[in-house]
Amino acid sequence: MKVNEHLQIIGNNVILVPYESKHVEKYHQWMKSEELQELTASEPLTLEEEYQMQASWRNDEDKCTFLILDRQRYEHTKDEIDALVGDTNIFIQSQPEDDDQAHDRLTGEIEIMIAEPTARGKRYGWEATLLMLLFGVERLQLQHYIAITKDTNTKAMKMFERMQFRETNRTPIFHEVTFERSIEKDWISWMINEAGPYTIVPYPK
Repeated sequence: MKVNEHLQIIGNNVILVPYESKHVEKYHQWMKSEELQELTASEPLTLEEEYQMQASWRNDEDKCTFLILDRQRYEHTKDEIDALVGDTNIFIQSQPEDDDQAHDRLTGEIEIMIAEPTARGKRYGWEATLLMLLFGVERLQLQHYIAITKDTNTKAMKMFERMQFRETNRTPIFHEVTFERSIEKDWISWMINEAGPYTIVPYPK
């Protein structure tokens, strides 16, 4: 998505940066992991296909992605590739607002992945997801969120429950659980408080 092509989000413990071609090789190595393929319901891609995927994330107007940096590590090394720990995405779609389908609401499907095992358990995923949810509200004008996880991914399910999403569907044949959350002022205030201070600034080229 072009909206975030030149932006980065700096939080307390993470920095979200746009997905650039320079990041592809490390991302490709991550996605060779059968564990990550299972958790993200992904198929392994060739390196060439991964570059094509990165280009689609950059150009498609219904997809927004940021890669997650360990802020402390990046500030120490100044090396984005070394500091990369995961990614967070939003897929944008229109959904009927009610049964008569009189209006559509702009909905974002939120995803989060902490790929580096050493970065797990440090609340990076929590902070990155909150920052991405807030970006979707502030910059993408989203009105509703959904999150779909594997029913074996208990950490993700508990996280979305703590973020005040509610479970709305289970699909046993695909082992998936769907959570939803409408965007309301009180919830936005809660997220801002939980995320702590953050800034959206130009991403240096």
